[in-house]
Amino acid sequence: MQTRNPLLDEFAKITTSAMGLAQAAGEEARAAFRSQADRFAAELDLARKDELEALRAEVAALRAEVAALRGGAGVAEARVSDDAG
Repeated sequence: MQTRNPLLDEFAKITTSAMGLAQAAGEEARAAFRSQADRFAAELDLARKDELEALRAEVAALRAEVAALRGGAGVAEARVSDDAG
């Protein structure tokens, strides 16, 4: 047999409300921290990860192009020295 105790019912409601409030406060604190971190990063003019990856890919392509041009320049120099000799 179960009896209803109004005092325990109110205590359960208050506890449930307090847990919900604590969870909401935690989410609000996380959002505020994230906002501050974003603002700090913007002030430092930091690059985002996707921008950095794009820059790395571009540098790799440019290095390959320079290597190819140096290889072509070596062939041209060999031709000039063969023609001169």
